Amino acid sequence: MLKIRRANERGHANHGWLKAYHSFSFADYFDRNHMHFSDLRVINEDFVQPTMGFGMHPHKDMEILTYVLEGKIAHKDSMGNAKEFNAGEFQIMSAGSGVYHSEFNPSETDVLHLLQIWIMPNEYGITPRYGQKQFADKEGATLILSPNAEDGSFKVYQEMKLWRYQYGVNQTAEIKLESHRNYWLQVVKGSLTVNGVELNSSDALAVSQETLLELQTASKVEFLLFDLK
Repeated sequence: MLKIRRANERGHANHGWLKAYHSFSFADYFDRNHMHFSDLRVINEDFVQPTMGFGMHPHKDMEILTYVLEGKIAHKDSMGNAKEFNAGEFQIMSAGSGVYHSEFNPSETDVLHLLQIWIMPNEYGITPRYGQKQFADKEGATLILSPNAEDGSFKVYQEMKLWRYQYGVNQTAEIKLESHRNYWLQVVKGSLTVNGVELNSSDALAVSQETLLELQTASKVEFLLFDLK
């Protein structure tokens, strides 16, 4: 079963300093048909204006992954971290027993473009943690999240995996699935066809009870594939 989530059908908020697109209900955007998908709670695509950002605020018991697509983030948190990370880098934070953090665009000229992803954990009250990493570009799959931090991936406190896929123009590929699992395919950039469904930048596809994805790229493409319960 395939269910398309088009980019232009997502929730949208324009705060001036921030333009945000919500795949699932978030803040003032509520849609009872899009509350979450399995343990995937949030996918926000954010555009943050120069010198602006999210002030210090709290989280608890959530796995928070940030992927910078363009620009740079200046991060501070109550664990004592003060970091910057650039386009192409991922940041993982387990809010656990409670953490405060801020995320700002330090540039005076460039817009910050990022994906913020929240995953509901299977362990609560853990000691908060922080990590960041840039994974090497390569054709095919790169493991970003896994329960046991396999193959250099970040550990995630949930029975799920996240893969980043990158392909060139006019490539074909197959991805085997397990029919009892649920999958969310989020296009980061480019265009492709998945099991006959055309997808473009920021489109998504919810996949259930399937055993195979057949891909045909129309351009250079990058997408995230969440393997969920």
